[in-house]
Amino acid sequence: MDFGKGIIVAFISFAVFIGVLVVVCVRQDVNLVSANYYQEELAHSEKMDQIKNTNLLQERPQISLSENQIELHFSRFQEVEKGELTFMRPSDGRLDLHFKIESTHNNVQVFSLDGFAKGQYRAQFKWSMEGKDYFYEKIIVI
Repeated sequence: MDFGKGIIVAFISFAVFIGVLVVVCVRQDVNLVSANYYQEELAHSEKMDQIKNTNLLQERPQISLSENQIELHFSRFQEVEKGELTFMRPSDGRLDLHFKIESTHNNVQVFSLDGFAKGQYRAQFKWSMEGKDYFYEKIIVI
């Protein structure tokens, strides 16, 4: 094979490689951590204030995993005006789960692991009490 044919073969091989690379990249599923990522990013300073409020509490919420349930411990549930516990699955947003948190005199709220796929979740507890908003996050692996 002479020099001219080698250049042509190299050029065609490179073009085929780039074409395959483009096809693979276009077919790849891209999941964001959140569907509302851009809106949440704009509200970042508000979230930082919520975390600061949480850090100023004498006792912070705790999220723990037992055999077949998730427990949310917080001694001030009776003061919670509204709240939401979200389990975000970074690898697949379709597996996210949301639970409303109601005011109660119990210090523990329990959630069954039914409906959870095995893997990593970001447990995010957002709540309001005494006119302030709070945010607590913990990574758990089921």
